Amino acid sequence: MSSRSNVPPSSLEVDLVEGGIVVRYLDGREVFYHGPPEPVEGSVRTPPGKDVHVLVTDSDGIEGVMTYVNDRDTHDEILESTGVGRIVLESDDEEVLFPGVTVSTEAYSIRVEADRSVVDGRVFVFAEDELSEHAYELQ
Repeated sequence: MSSRSNVPPSSLEVDLVEGGIVVRYLDGREVFYHGPPEPVEGSVRTPPGKDVHVLVTDSDGIEGVMTYVNDRDTHDEILESTGVGRIVLESDDEEVLFPGVTVSTEAYSIRVEADRSVVDGRVFVFAEDELSEHAYELQ
């Protein structure tokens, strides 16, 4: 396993479409997250061992910041060229990902919590691997 560092995210274009969410990277590529996301009150604990991506949009839902949590595969240069951020947590660690959005580790899962009195946009959490995709929207 290679060592990776935290990478700050850039603002990305977001398109909330029927059936999911499109995120446009700075390099012009797009990724489609299948949905609709399951509404969850306050916080979500992802299934263990999944790749976790957190998207926080502006109040209009047309721009946002995407951050990978504990991604140890993607090289820093790739994240920087796409505008995607990364945060690496140790076991039993907690960090503020974005004002009002906190991520923490719980065993092999990631917990994402949103304080809706602070966040005026939308908060989406995607947890996926080769076998399944989960999409949540924190309410």
